[in-house]
Amino acid sequence: MHLPALACLPIALIAASTMALAPAAAREEPGWARHIDAGTIAVLSDGDFEAHTYATGRLADPAAGWRDTLTVLKRSDSGWARSSIEVSNSVTAAPEVLRLSPDGRVAFVTERLAPRTAEATRSADLAPGRRLFAVAVEGEPRLLDTAWVEPHPEALDVSPDGRHVAVVSNTPEASYLQIVRFDGARFAAVSRFRVDTLGVEGRLGAPRNGITATNVQWHPSGRALAVNLNTLDRVLFVRVALDGDRVELQPWGAAVSTGRDPFVGRFTPDGRHYLTADWGRDFAATTLEGRLPTQPSSVSVIRLAAPGARPAEAQHRRLGHVPTDLSSEGLAVSPDGRWVATVNMRGTALPADSARFDREASVTLLRFDAVAGRLVKAAEHRFEGVLPEGASFDRSSRHLLVTVFQYPAGRQAGGGLEVFGIGEGEQAGLRHLGRLALPHGAHHVDVTR
Repeated sequence: MHLPALACLPIALIAASTMALAPAAAREEPGWARHIDAGTIAVLSDGDFEAHTYATGRLADPAAGWRDTLTVLKRSDSGWARSSIEVSNSVTAAPEVLRLSPDGRVAFVTERLAPRTAEATRSADLAPGRRLFAVAVEGEPRLLDTAWVEPHPEALDVSPDGRHVAVVSNTPEASYLQIVRFDGARFAAVSRFRVDTLGVEGRLGAPRNGITATNVQWHPSGRALAVNLNTLDRVLFVRVALDGDRVELQPWGAAVSTGRDPFVGRFTPDGRHYLTADWGRDFAATTLEGRLPTQPSSVSVIRLAAPGARPAEAQHRRLGHVPTDLSSEGLAVSPDGRWVATVNMRGTALPADSARFDREASVTLLRFDAVAGRLVKAAEHRFEGVLPEGASFDRSSRHLLVTVFQYPAGRQAGGGLEVFGIGEGEQAGLRHLGRLALPHGAHHVDVTR
C-alpha cells in the first residue's frame, strides 16, 4: 500500500540485507493446519513499519527488534516446519513483491524501499529500494543471488517456466517493465522497457507522464504480460518474445479501461480472462483519510482477445464489475478457477481516533463463471486484524490464506495468517478456521501450486 505522499530520495547503496535468522522455537500447529494443501508456504514481513506509520509517518521503534523477514513453512510428517531469513522488503508496495518459483525451490522478493539506517526515524528517511533477491527455500533458506533493477520496484511475477522474473518500477522520471533472466541459481541479463514506449498514452506534464505501474502478471502461456496502470485506470497487455538474453515486447491490443485504481490483478488459470481489484483511492488527497475510499471497491472482469489474433488487432473487453468491500487491496484466484477472493482493509489502517477507524477487516469470496465471464458474490467474513493485504489459495482451492500485518491493541503480538475454509455445494462460503502466528508486519503470502 502506498503512503499519501512519497518523497523522491537519493538512492542509497546499502549492503545486502539477507541473513539467516535463528530457528524459530518449535510450536504446535492447530489440527486443521495439516489439511492445508501446499508443499511450501512463504510469507513476507516488514519490520520497519508499524501499521499506523501510514498515518503518523513514524517508523517502528528499533527496540521492538522487528526485522524484514521471509518466513518459510515446509510440510513435514509432523505438520509444518518453520525457518526464516532476513530479506529486505516493504509493505508500501502492492502485495505482489513475493513469488515462489513453479517448482517451489526459490522465492523471489523485491524491495520497494531500502532498509532503515541507524538515523532513520520516519518513513520519508527511507531510500528507494533497487534490489531483486533470489532465495533458496529448500532446507535452511539462503540467498542465491541479487539483481539490480530500477528504483522503487512495485511488483514482480515469475514466468510459468521459472526462467524469467518480470518487475515493474516507478522512478520519478518513468515507469519501467523489466525482464530478468534466471538460470536456476543466478540472475543473468536485465532488460528494461519504459512503459510509455509500449503504446500507452499518459498525461503530459505529470510525473512519469501520469503513469504508475502497480502490478505485473505472466499469462499462463508465458507469451504475454499484463501490467496494471492504476493512475490511468487501465491495464496494458503486451506480447513477449524471449530468445536467450534477447527480449522483445509488443503491445497486445489497446490498454483496457477498468474501474478506478486497479491496483492488482490476476489471469484466470485458463488464460481467458484477467481480473483487477479496483481499490478506488483518491490520488489528489494529501492525507491517509482523504485518500482511502468511502465506497466499496470492486473487481473488474476483462475477456482477452483470441490467442491467434494479431497483436495490433487484438480486442480485449471489460465485461463488467462486482462490488466487494471497503479498501480491497489483495486479490487471489483459486487454482481451479472457480473462486476469487479480495482482502479488504476497511478502516483498520486509520488512527484509532478517526471516525472511520475499524478494528475489523474482511474477506470477500466471489464465484467465477469462466464460460460467461461473470462474478457473483458468494460470502463475506469480517475478522479482527490491522492492515491485511495479501492472500493465496492452497492447491486444493479449499483453503484461503490471508496475511495480517498486526493485530489490534490488546490482542496477540506479531502478524499472522488468517485461514479460511471454502465450502462445497450448498455449503459454499467462508469458514474461519483460525490463525497461524507470524512475525510482525506480514503482508504477502504465496504457496507452491
